[in-house]
Amino acid sequence: MIVLTGLNHKTAPLAVREKIFAGCQEKKDLLPALRSIGGVEEVLYLSTCNRVEILASVAEDGNALKELSGFLARNGGLNQAEAANSFYEYRGEDAVRHIFRVASSLDSMVMGEAQILGQVKDAYREALAEYATGVVINRLMHCSFRAAKRVRSETGIAVNPVSVSHAAVELAKKIFGTLTGKIILLIGAGEMAELTGTQLIEKGAQSIIVANRSLAQAELLAEKFHGEAVALDALEKKLIEADIVISSTGAPDFIVTADMLKKIHHRRKNRLLFLIDIAVPRDIDPDASELENVYLYNIDNLQDIVDENINARRKEAIKAEKIIDEELERFINWQKELESVPTIVSLRNKADDIVKAEIEKASGWMNDLKKEDQEKIEILINSIVNKVLHSPVSVMKEESSEFNSRDIVAAVRRLFRLD
Repeated sequence: MIVLTGLNHKTAPLAVREKIFAGCQEKKDLLPALRSIGGVEEVLYLSTCNRVEILASVAEDGNALKELSGFLARNGGLNQAEAANSFYEYRGEDAVRHIFRVASSLDSMVMGEAQILGQVKDAYREALAEYATGVVINRLMHCSFRAAKRVRSETGIAVNPVSVSHAAVELAKKIFGTLTGKIILLIGAGEMAELTGTQLIEKGAQSIIVANRSLAQAELLAEKFHGEAVALDALEKKLIEADIVISSTGAPDFIVTADMLKKIHHRRKNRLLFLIDIAVPRDIDPDASELENVYLYNIDNLQDIVDENINARRKEAIKAEKIIDEELERFINWQKELESVPTIVSLRNKADDIVKAEIEKASGWMNDLKKEDQEKIEILINSIVNKVLHSPVSVMKEESSEFNSRDIVAAVRRLFRLD
């Protein structure tokens, strides 16, 4: 049986997640320790900033799932109340569905983000390297990767940006079609500016200027982007050069005023200037939008885009859930067929033993035959046996994917006295 236990951003506060993360990181030989728990046959450990989970294939009769949850709680130093309020446990199809949804980013804090699939693959590689997985989890993980790939390629769940900084970058790209050759001025050198700059580089930006009150801070950030750093007293000059300005300081007053832009207007030679203000309070004077060839977007405009995109992703999530259902059915059918394999092998072995025994009994008169005739008789016997076994074997394979495979397997084992 497949089981899963863990906690995530929806069930546990950051302080609790940190405890689990730190406790398990310090644990040496984590996967061998998990495999040593009674009933655990295969195991995978997944840890990200927003979740810690253990996926396992366990014996049907046992208490392995509770033991796995207890393992996390003990290593994280959680008290009973923290553990009870934080952990979730899934069995069978629910566990399979959950890992499919995780890999497909349907369970992520930001639905549609791409990072989680890479993290799931890393966890699988680590489990493989530790020989902690087997036939079941190997098949399950490859099915989860296929589900995630289908979700990304067959839906638009990852198309629309759902963070303000990402929306700002997408807006800039949409305005010009390409960021190649455009001069981008970032005002501010904090976390939001760094995130925006990183996304600008990913979208093809090559020329980034960072302007900040602290030149040293601007230089640190500009170095990451192979850009230019300037202090705010050089802002006016850089506004002449810029095509796109994205501002995200914590200043109480306007950094870019309408008067400043009027002053440099003729020196820009009628080039379009796009201003994107993602600061609260605002960095750019709203009156700037009244100027010729100047287009201003503030955080409210961007939030409208983000909200619209979140709703669009939710609609795409409906399509994604249907893909999860399809992939879940495929895996469960495979799992049911897998349950019949040992019985098929036993049935075949019993038939082979009967054939050998009967040929041995007939060896007295068969030895008088030519070697060629003996071989023909053995071929005939094996052909008859194969045809007799064909129906029960086919039924076990086909019916087990639609009905309870255990009932069919039990019936075959009883009919052919395989136990």
